Amino acid sequence: MPSLPGGFAWGVSTSAFQIEGATGEEGRGQSIWDTFVHSHEKIRDGHTADTACDHYHRYPEDIALMRRLGVDVYRFSVSWPRILPAGVGAVNAAGLDFYDRLVDALLAAEITPMATLFHWDLPQALEDVGGWLDRDTAGRFGEYAGVVAARLGDRVRHWITLNEPFEHMALGYALGRHAPGHSLLLDALPAAHHQLLGHGLAVEALRASGAGHVMLTNSYSPAVPAGGSEEDVAASRAYDTLHRGMFTDPVLLGRYPDLAAFGVDGDALPFVEDGDLATIAAPLDGLGVNYYNPTRLAAPVPGSPLPFETTEFEGVDTTDFGWPVLPSGLTRTLTDLTEDYGDALPPLWITENGCSYFTAPDADGAIADRARIDYLEAHVRAVAEAIDQGADVRGYLVWSLLDNFEWAEGYHQRFGLVHVDPESRNRTPKASFDWYRELIAGQRR
Repeated sequence: MPSLPGGFAWGVSTSAFQIEGATGEEGRGQSIWDTFVHSHEKIRDGHTADTACDHYHRYPEDIALMRRLGVDVYRFSVSWPRILPAGVGAVNAAGLDFYDRLVDALLAAEITPMATLFHWDLPQALEDVGGWLDRDTAGRFGEYAGVVAARLGDRVRHWITLNEPFEHMALGYALGRHAPGHSLLLDALPAAHHQLLGHGLAVEALRASGAGHVMLTNSYSPAVPAGGSEEDVAASRAYDTLHRGMFTDPVLLGRYPDLAAFGVDGDALPFVEDGDLATIAAPLDGLGVNYYNPTRLAAPVPGSPLPFETTEFEGVDTTDFGWPVLPSGLTRTLTDLTEDYGDALPPLWITENGCSYFTAPDADGAIADRARIDYLEAHVRAVAEAIDQGADVRGYLVWSLLDNFEWAEGYHQRFGLVHVDPESRNRTPKASFDWYRELIAGQRR
């Protein structure tokens, strides 16, 4: 295994809705995901996150696992409805107290907290008045950021405003596969802009509270043409514009990309007001990169509302999720960002990388998840290769510490280094946990 640069940070990531549980406890309000899992028949086998991994009650056990793992950084998310049950207005003191205890326990274990403010669990009360389609939600997000930073900012070093705004817009507002369940296709674009505006307002609030390291986390999936035809190449460019450009150009360059392939004038978006792009482009200290796989694109079928069609890779291993295993895509992601954004690009952090494989405990209770070890090792090598090619990468965080509630897949997709029994919630470290612990220790020698 190649050595990463001195000071390189190793960590793990989770999100509040996926692990905390306690959805009705101590004043927490309802989120769009609470509504979605209980009122839509879109969660596999009717699973819910009402208890999830019970991290709300078992966080000391999880921190002990992280200390045993030897991580430098733990990326978690704050539940907006746990802090502001109505999304705005009265603050739930018990919610802030929970994160206060969590942060203190992390610091006592010599683990640096990395707090994400929004990982898709919008308060239902805000969705009821428009959600991210409503410009006012951006302002509410900035206010929420200020509340959290005022309480935790003296101890939290790293802040992330949004997690994967492309996925939240695409799956939640355009395609209806995730909460809040809208199927608006290109009419979902205001949800993209309002998330980014909220990001900019949150940056302002965090800076006002003295935050010294602020990031945005995007997902990145290199666009690969299915063939060499002009149509396939154009399809891949259109996809890259929507997935990467739409959520990176405004933040780093202060402008939206050319959206002509979608029949949209990027210079005259009706929901963009004067001053918005300056707010969105506030300087950052890092850019979070979530990477799982590339996307293969072909020319759209006649009558398609989108200028591309996603297709499967051929002859490539896949995870249990059906995602292609292509570590070279991570190297390409990091080097493309470096080359395409140049001096505008802040240092990069891999804030999520991982894979879903279900390996059952053997007769002795051991979980020999060799496929996950192979996946992670190959992707760490891909990071090292990108660094050798000039990418400034400061840390690598595995998704995820725990097997968790995997959104519409319920508990069927297992990403954790630690197995969580869906009935007892008992934790059992897998072989990949020990591999990662040894990797981290070896990098420090």
